[in-house]
Amino acid sequence: MTKLEFYKLGRDIQKIGTRAVRKAQAENHAKGLPNVYSKNGVTYWQLPDGTITMQNPLKETQAS
Repeated sequence: MTKLEFYKLGRDIQKIGTRAVRKAQAENHAKGLPNVYSKNGVTYWQLPDGTITMQNPLKETQAS
């Protein structure tokens, strides 16, 4: 493969991954579930209304 072909392949893989993540995020929000992120070892939850919190919004039975 040429450098250009590797570049295009990498770009295509990134596009597919980005679409998959956005679809999963939308599905979570449609189901009323938060999206969970981690940055520098800190966990954040993005609620379906867009609010971001550092406290787990799920009940103990839901988190298991």
